[in-house]
Amino acid sequence: MKLSIILLALLNLIGSVQAQEANFPATLSPAPQALNNLVSGTRPTPDHESAVIPVPKEKPGWMARHLSINQRAAQGNVDLIYLGDSIVQYFNAKGKKVWDHYYAPRNALNLGISGDRTQHALWRLDHGNIDGISPKLAIVMIGQNNGGHNTPKEISDGVTLVVETIRKKLPDTKILLLAIFYRREKPTEERLVFDEANATIAKLEDHRKIFYMNLNRIFLLPDGNISKELMPDYEHPSPLGHRVWAEAIEGKVAELMGDQPMPPMPPLAEVPPPAAPPPSPTPEKNN
Repeated sequence: MKLSIILLALLNLIGSVQAQEANFPATLSPAPQALNNLVSGTRPTPDHESAVIPVPKEKPGWMARHLSINQRAAQGNVDLIYLGDSIVQYFNAKGKKVWDHYYAPRNALNLGISGDRTQHALWRLDHGNIDGISPKLAIVMIGQNNGGHNTPKEISDGVTLVVETIRKKLPDTKILLLAIFYRREKPTEERLVFDEANATIAKLEDHRKIFYMNLNRIFLLPDGNISKELMPDYEHPSPLGHRVWAEAIEGKVAELMGDQPMPPMPPLAEVPPPAAPPPSPTPEKNN
């Protein structure tokens, strides 16, 4: 009797172990395979990283910036909006002279917020950033900060939903969609991710309401590295980088807004070198 009980217990134990082994992966994926999955668009992404689920960003100053955009939109008289992350927001800082020349005269509203991914831009679009306005043109450059968090398909899905949201909320507004900018000095695996995402969002262009431009080449040197002169940190444009960017799209911006191209900017004044200290007085000679 006792032997039968022991044998039954052993059989149950063996069955339990086999069931656990069946649910456990035979091997762990090596790091190179994870990178391949990232590039190919097969890596699963947690919900909190999803590029298509609108969420506010938990970052000091983010909500204040969002609300300030809402306040400006509520004042009306907006003919152009520029949606993006810090790269767009920096038009209010390093690129302010460029903004004042090309966009301020067109009653432009800067919708860039540092650190934003597509999901944060989606949340803002649903919470006041474009309420009550009917701009002629929306320029969109978003998705760079999704790099390293999302697959190419997820990124392109996020950008696509941003464009679709603008089309739904602003049906009379034309959209100039810009390719996601590269970052990092030298070519990286992330560029392959952006290239794949950009190739997908380029297909959104219908030449009626949605137009697409890829500006990445203007920031690159012949060897494929990003120009330090145009992007000192290899991510955010310098004042000259903002100018080159604005000049590259000016013809299309004017066309889509139905106005004349702005005249070229005067040369950007460089910061003068510090003044040399005054010469020391020559000591008088004793006679």
